[in-house]
Amino acid sequence: MATTKKTATKRKPSAKKAAPKKPAAKKPVKKPAEPHYEPPHPIPSVVPDGGLSALLRLPEGPVDLSTHDTRHTLGYPSKKGKDDRDNVKLDMLPRLTDLQERLFAAGRANPETAPRLLLLLQGMDTSGKGGVIRHAVGMVDPQGVDITSFKSPTKEELEHDFLWRIEKALPGPGQIGVFDRSQYEDVLIVRVDELVEQSEWESRYERINAFEAGLAAQGITLVKCFLNVSFERQKERLMERLERPDKYWKYNEGDLVVRAKWPQYMEAYEDALERCNTDVAPWYVIPADRKWYRNWAVAQLLLEHLEALDLSWPEADYDVEEQKAKLAAS
Repeated sequence: MATTKKTATKRKPSAKKAAPKKPAAKKPVKKPAEPHYEPPHPIPSVVPDGGLSALLRLPEGPVDLSTHDTRHTLGYPSKKGKDDRDNVKLDMLPRLTDLQERLFAAGRANPETAPRLLLLLQGMDTSGKGGVIRHAVGMVDPQGVDITSFKSPTKEELEHDFLWRIEKALPGPGQIGVFDRSQYEDVLIVRVDELVEQSEWESRYERINAFEAGLAAQGITLVKCFLNVSFERQKERLMERLERPDKYWKYNEGDLVVRAKWPQYMEAYEDALERCNTDVAPWYVIPADRKWYRNWAVAQLLLEHLEALDLSWPEADYDVEEQKAKLAAS
């Protein structure tokens, strides 16, 4: 039987499908460079290098308060002293009020860059912190002033770092802030009365320095005044409070407890003055036995620091001539 040989049919190779053409790469479109944005910066703080500021500025180095004359009248512009205090005040008033208004206007017109000023008052009882606020700070418009008096910390404040309540009270743009006592209570009373461990209050000097350097960088000019009253003058003022019915309210039995610790407080103040006396936040030691001089000296320091800010009036953010025309036609 014949067999039929099957031959395999060779298949023609199928034509390869052409690979899909890739779309031509698009040339990257160059985006226009975005303008570089520099956020507005506050005006740096200033420290005057002349005038009364230079006379009362505490030099660097160890501090011995017993060498500071508490009755001195350094830089006072009149030989008549106390008898001419009203005329001296009137002479400085126009310049002081003008500069404070310029500062206030800057805060309203340009809050991001407007400077701020912080007057810090420290001193023993009867040194005159309240008197300075009434007679020196009282020379300027009260709407541009923020006053904070620091008493014993509240329960809430004790739950935070000692600088927490200080930071909350800082003045706003264009404002003058006034601290009646301050962060320095936390290296004074806490040290004398042993309210915290020594290692804690010792660490606070550098923390205060860093904090104040940060304030200066934010455009806050610090004017730190130690009102230097003598032990003898304090006794006279406390006695006056006991002899005058209109001053009974000012007297506190605890004043004598603090007075008994005068040497310890002087030592604590000397350390704070020495260790927190920096280029951006120096101390000014104000002779405080003569009230009239003390008040003038702090007002003059305010004036000199405001002058150093070189304040100008804000520019109008509208077309002045156009507004004049509209007003004339109204």
